[in-house]
Amino acid sequence: MKIDVTLYLVTNSEGLSLSEFLDKIAQACLGGVTLVQLREKEKTVRDYLLLARKVKEVTDFYHIPLIIDDRADVAVACGAAGVHVGQEDLPVWAARKVMGDGKIVGVSAKTAEQAVQAEKEGADYLGVGAIYPTTTKVKTVLTPVSVLREICRSVSIPVAAIGGMNEKNCGILKGCPIAGIAAVSAIMKADDPKNAAARFRERLAGLPGPRRA
Repeated sequence: MKIDVTLYLVTNSEGLSLSEFLDKIAQACLGGVTLVQLREKEKTVRDYLLLARKVKEVTDFYHIPLIIDDRADVAVACGAAGVHVGQEDLPVWAARKVMGDGKIVGVSAKTAEQAVQAEKEGADYLGVGAIYPTTTKVKTVLTPVSVLREICRSVSIPVAAIGGMNEKNCGILKGCPIAGIAAVSAIMKADDPKNAAARFRERLAGLPGPRRA
């Protein structure tokens, strides 16, 4: 399945009311994000689903695919476009079985071996990082750009770089054969998410690495 990970928003609701959270996502969609991943590590499954349904109303309005982090059951229940799994979550083949062939399955990978295995099992795209230290509560292990390059060249599916990325530091990836960049704080913590996303898109246009879609 073709998927556009050019500017991939990964959400963070910490410190935000529901209305503030949904508004930031809406503004980011207006600013040019191409994919939204709802990531909630501490909510109950029930609360995760309730929030996912509200977020999907926003992303549907702007015709942006919604990906649910970790939980394939929540993704199916809310009608999301897909699910994103890590190396300790459901294996790709199991996530695909739950989601079905018409849905998106993204995978986190930190090595070329993990990337190749994910593609063999049917992953649609990869998230690779963290490129820089992050301020999120998600545990991160830094991934050298050299490993990111190796992963990109080992697979034929799109690869998005993630981890502490913003419009000012993404130049480190110039010429790297990524398909896009995933951003969290650079957009979610911006006072003006629409403008932040738009500036990021402009910056990405200046990084003409070989892109795969």
